[in-house]
Amino acid sequence: MSSHALFAGIIRQATRLLLPSDCATCEQPLTDDPTPFFCRQCWGLIRPLQGPSCSRCHRPFASPYATLHSPTHECHDCRTRAPRYSQVWAAYAYCSPLQDAIALLKYRGKVVLADALGALLAQALPADLEADLLMPIPLHPNRLRQREFNQSLLLADRIAPVLGRPVSYRNLVRIVDTDPQTTLPRSSRLQNLHRAFALRAPGEVTGKRILIIDDVFTTGTTANECAKVLLNAGAKDVAVLTLARSLDTGMVPETWLPPSAVDQPQALRV
Repeated sequence: MSSHALFAGIIRQATRLLLPSDCATCEQPLTDDPTPFFCRQCWGLIRPLQGPSCSRCHRPFASPYATLHSPTHECHDCRTRAPRYSQVWAAYAYCSPLQDAIALLKYRGKVVLADALGALLAQALPADLEADLLMPIPLHPNRLRQREFNQSLLLADRIAPVLGRPVSYRNLVRIVDTDPQTTLPRSSRLQNLHRAFALRAPGEVTGKRILIIDDVFTTGTTANECAKVLLNAGAKDVAVLTLARSLDTGMVPETWLPPSAVDQPQALRV
């Protein structure tokens, strides 16, 4: 444990003596737990996705036999609407308590969680991941002013030393202030992001393998639009790395969910 992490832990323990707080997921009182806002038991429920998955986007398949005779089998979406990115690595399921942590970071400004979330992502990096340059999904300047930080950039900054690759955070920009993708039906998401991204210096990506970094992979529309811009500028390959991915109901094992998951505060289930 680094001296910074040790000092932060001591400060949290001292603060809890004066200002007791509860775990953001199970709502039990926090004591000496190492992760801000979460008890050790809940945080330990966050486990990497495993099992058979789509060979392109790595969306988990319901059947353990889905890739038994066809290891390169792709999901329905990738077969019918082939994305421009070559691979997606989404380390964890977007469910509680990870969903709670991401919501605290993005919507309540708890940037102290960036280290813990970055560590989770680093622990689940695929062995065959190759990239020359990391690029976080950008926010429009209006959204950035409101939030005051880009959660994707915070993750990229913590992954870059592990991968030994630089982060480019000024080149790829969002030029259209679109409605949040989570507020739109799937049929409207693609049109919402049409020509929403651009490059300030296209030559920077020519011939490069680009790794797009984001917090949550849902439909892939945002990543796909960014991949189009990068490939049109001459990028050799565009892959995607995210902390979590949305899954259909029933795809997350019940053993991953805390007993109180169904009773979580609605504000944390954004």
